[in-house]
Amino acid sequence: MNLLSDRILNMSTSATLEMAAKARELRAEGKDIIGLSLGEPDFNTPDYIKEAAIQAIHDNYSSYTPVDGYVELKDAIIKKFKRDNGLTYNRSQIVVSTGAKQSLANVAAILINKGDEVIIPCPYWVSYADLVKLNDGIPVEVPTTIATDFKMTPEQLEAAITPKTKMLWYSSPCNPSGSVYSKEELRGLADVLLKHPHIIVVSDEIYEHINFVGKHASMAGFEDMYDRTITINGVSKAFAMTGWRIGYMGGPEIFARACNKMQGQITSGANSIAQRAVITALNESPSRVQFMIDEFKVRRDLVLDLLKDVEGFKTNIPEGAFYVFPNISYYFGKTLRGKTINNAADFSLYLLEEALVATVDGGAFGNPDCIRLSYAASQDQIVEAMARIKAAVN
Repeated sequence: MNLLSDRILNMSTSATLEMAAKARELRAEGKDIIGLSLGEPDFNTPDYIKEAAIQAIHDNYSSYTPVDGYVELKDAIIKKFKRDNGLTYNRSQIVVSTGAKQSLANVAAILINKGDEVIIPCPYWVSYADLVKLNDGIPVEVPTTIATDFKMTPEQLEAAITPKTKMLWYSSPCNPSGSVYSKEELRGLADVLLKHPHIIVVSDEIYEHINFVGKHASMAGFEDMYDRTITINGVSKAFAMTGWRIGYMGGPEIFARACNKMQGQITSGANSIAQRAVITALNESPSRVQFMIDEFKVRRDLVLDLLKDVEGFKTNIPEGAFYVFPNISYYFGKTLRGKTINNAADFSLYLLEEALVATVDGGAFGNPDCIRLSYAASQDQIVEAMARIKAAVN
């Protein structure tokens, strides 16, 4: 008899966190590891946001918060949705959570019944499939390739739908590929979904502002999709606030009320000081964090330029987020410095041990032919990391 539940025994460990832990162990041994594994901006939280948090401490915001968030924060989120996305929500449609990951976990818990299928375009963020399985659902992975810029086509969506399909989950900009669905591409997917009115869409837009190609498009922006789309967002990425742990959802009131009920039995309300700081972050113009987005674009171009000189790496041109997702299947079956590379996991481990560069196996994202490189690192670190990778594979 197992002491632990089947639920936890069957759950995968987060590959990004696992690689980060390995990198920390090697650093503790004195190894000079360059970390390109975590999806965490290397910028500090902007001062105007930190000052709002300090003021909240002085103002004694130290009591329990409402389960679904302070009213003032909900109003800031409503303002943000209208200003940035053209979406109109009211307070009863917003739930603030301890990070966008909790927002996603809430949605999975309130909607998935045993045997429900959830369509997930591959590659996808590592937790999607496990959140579905944790709630006895079935992830239906739709593979994509560099040829389609790692984006699912309407034809693929149509082919994946069955009578058991409950939801479609996707992210744009995408973690790990950096791909961005245009308004026209989302419209193509929406037209398929109109034929299947029972399917709910979960649109993860946490990388919304880190977009190098123009205005962000939201599935809920289509009038005929608004009542069946849940939009997930947060402040971790664009505002360099990963540790503050504030995410939020906007969607139909029936789903928001259910998420509020679920959260009330698990964590209750999110951190009080962090919420007060996020009010300021969202009320201010996004232009105040544009300097970070501009730097990410410079780094993206730098990584792509340097990878041109590395044999066997094939990449798309990411239009958002801060990752590249190269196909490295060229190395499968080859032996490098006495080590045989059978798959992306082997290759990622090889880079960690031989190049002292931490990356993440693409299999964790649903694509075992690729690895994920985060360029949320300084330009000097990126140049050194690419030089090490090139030396390790040549």
